[in-house]
Amino acid sequence: MTYATQSNIPSLVGVGYKTQHIDDINTNSGTVKWLEIHAENYMADGGPLIKQLRHLRENFPISCHGVGLSIGGELPLDQDHLNRLKKLIDWLQPGLFSEHLAWSTHEGGFLNDLLPLPYNSSTVTRVADHIDQVQNTLGRQMLLENPSTYVAFKSTTMDEIDFLSDIVSRTGCGLLLDVNNVFVSGTNQDYSPEDYIDRFPVEHIGELHLGGHAEDMDDHGETLLIDSHDNPVVDPVWKLFDRLLARSGPKPTLVEWDNDIPDWQILESEASRATDALGRAA
Repeated sequence: MTYATQSNIPSLVGVGYKTQHIDDINTNSGTVKWLEIHAENYMADGGPLIKQLRHLRENFPISCHGVGLSIGGELPLDQDHLNRLKKLIDWLQPGLFSEHLAWSTHEGGFLNDLLPLPYNSSTVTRVADHIDQVQNTLGRQMLLENPSTYVAFKSTTMDEIDFLSDIVSRTGCGLLLDVNNVFVSGTNQDYSPEDYIDRFPVEHIGELHLGGHAEDMDDHGETLLIDSHDNPVVDPVWKLFDRLLARSGPKPTLVEWDNDIPDWQILESEASRATDALGRAA
């Protein structure tokens, strides 16, 4: 069974919601027109966070981004986690729900990271089965996000875009394209981010992400980019964003900043730059 996207998220710019910004958001949100939350922070029956979220959804469209389902994990999905997610989705009714192409569980334990997968037929089947389970449980379409990667697997037999396209054809899920992840992975894995953007199946995009990264070096002295979400978006990523929009047209676009959270004015200025890019594409 497949589910159509029923989104109230406009093709404008949103930001990841952080509690320290609530007064600024309520006073003057500027170019920020929607908000995204991490699902796992709101799987509760009450408390201050839930109260804030109920208030925010009265004034802003909300997108819900999962970080803990472990879609690519070897074991079956955690049904208790999925049930808590469904409870949140049922009352919040977010415009979009998304998760990562990654795994974060092993032998009953949870790893605080989003780890990569080999791209081959067995992984396609496992990920597709998990996405089917999520979509059937939630009764809605899920968007799958492309990862930031730091290593490659010898067991990989297909490239990332073919892998994602196969997943979409099997499950009817949509795609969340993180433009910064494309730049990070392309740099780390020595492939062209521009070619990736030019080949990406834009017709399946439900949401875009922009974010910052950190620069390091690997053991061989080569540049290693880390998807840290603690810096402004860099110029090469803005150029990739423009290149993508030339193909896709405007899409709901999120500016992520999850660590070393800046003042609202800095985050809103990033959102304003993204808004200008969407305007040019329109």
